[in-house]
Amino acid sequence: MTSVAETRAKLRALMPAAKKYAYFDHAAMSPLPQPAADAFQAWLKEAVEIGNPVWGEWVKGIESLRAAAAKYIGAQPEEIALVSNTTSGISLVAEGLDWRAGDNAVTFADEFPSNVYPWMNLAGRGVETRRVETSRSGRPDLDRLAAACDSRTRVVSVSWIGFATGYRHDVRRIAEIAHAKGALMFLDGIQGLGVFPLDVDEFGIDFMAADSHKWLLGPEGAGVAYIRRRHLDRLRAIGPGWHSVNPGQDFTHIELNLRPTAARYEGGTQNSAGLLAFGASLRMLQELGVENTAAAVLDFTDRACERLAAIGATIVSDRDLSHRGGEQRSGIVSFAMPGRDPMALKRHAMQQNVIFGCRAGRLRISPHAYNNEEDLDRLVEALTSYREG
Repeated sequence: MTSVAETRAKLRALMPAAKKYAYFDHAAMSPLPQPAADAFQAWLKEAVEIGNPVWGEWVKGIESLRAAAAKYIGAQPEEIALVSNTTSGISLVAEGLDWRAGDNAVTFADEFPSNVYPWMNLAGRGVETRRVETSRSGRPDLDRLAAACDSRTRVVSVSWIGFATGYRHDVRRIAEIAHAKGALMFLDGIQGLGVFPLDVDEFGIDFMAADSHKWLLGPEGAGVAYIRRRHLDRLRAIGPGWHSVNPGQDFTHIELNLRPTAARYEGGTQNSAGLLAFGASLRMLQELGVENTAAAVLDFTDRACERLAAIGATIVSDRDLSHRGGEQRSGIVSFAMPGRDPMALKRHAMQQNVIFGCRAGRLRISPHAYNNEEDLDRLVEALTSYREG
């Protein structure tokens, strides 16, 4: 296995933003790596100088992304739909299932809005959205989750990692709870995919969606949705178009013959440039190895928690600082600096080219595998050098 130091150095060399910034906001949006930039530039050159004759090559590149994404999560290419964002992937299921009045969907109360509004939007069809409370650190009571489910629960939909707290959920156990109640399991994977290993069969996931612009180090507007093959016909096709049917490019023969794959949900023309750039980022991460990126990220956040606690920060994320371990850890660390305005601290740090976020009234760092000790030193300096007024 490649060492943490080797992984960090390899990825850092491909991240131009690291030359200037100590960047800790990947849970919001990542700067692009050089391979993604190269893919964008190659597409732009071809689009400007050639145009339509090269479209077929773009399609081959996009299909290569589909195959790579499937392999990355232990799925089959036929189970992958390429989508514009996580919300659109969630909506495929929320709008596609044959809901009946009295049904319900269950999620956590601290979910990102993208994993709440698509379910709440079903209220007009008589569907209830049940939101289960978690602790301040994001830790759920899984007995309460199970109690919230009943015979009319159709979907349990949770984030792999809480966006505000960084709590990494026990997806296998949650899927077991959902399936025991006869419900389907939906995973919002955006805050974990790109750092942690995911096997959809092992985890028991029925559906999953994630955009590329966070931990996958891709651009906005390019993402993936996973639909387990046996569920394809359970979802009504939303927004069908020429790309949804066979044969897709026979524009004079009109027959609603849906593809027998998740591509039926893709509708029409795709974001070729964004998907090709996403593919370049994903191949880069695959070459590094997801076990290596996970080790590098957890090593860094462990050290960050120790350094932050040493300067008086209150760590809100569920982490045990007495030892380095715990399956709830992630790449997100939520913390507070008592007596300090988090937004003022964020602005002060930004002036020093140290980038982090604020969520739920607290500071949030979300480093990737390329962040190093120098970046951590700059973070600590930015936090300790701030003076009110």
